[in-house]
Amino acid sequence: MGKEQRTEIISNYQLHEKDTGSTEVQVALLTERIKQLTKHMMANRHDYSTQRGLLKLVGQRRRLLNYLSHENVSRYNKLIKSLGLRK
Repeated sequence: MGKEQRTEIISNYQLHEKDTGSTEVQVALLTERIKQLTKHMMANRHDYSTQRGLLKLVGQRRRLLNYLSHENVSRYNKLIKSLGLRK
């Protein structure tokens, strides 16, 4: 993920002008990284260190989403809809 792509994701999900670490921004960045690692795992099935890292990222995203769902349900619903995480 390049610097331009990262700043674009942050600008799309930030809550205010100087926001770089809110839950929404963190989940959006994790989701992009998870998508990249998933593509990598399709081509490199036996890369177990990447597989472990991917599972850790998925767990961290899940914990952040659980936190957000308990804190503010409307922000949670808006986020999962914009990222397309749930069916």
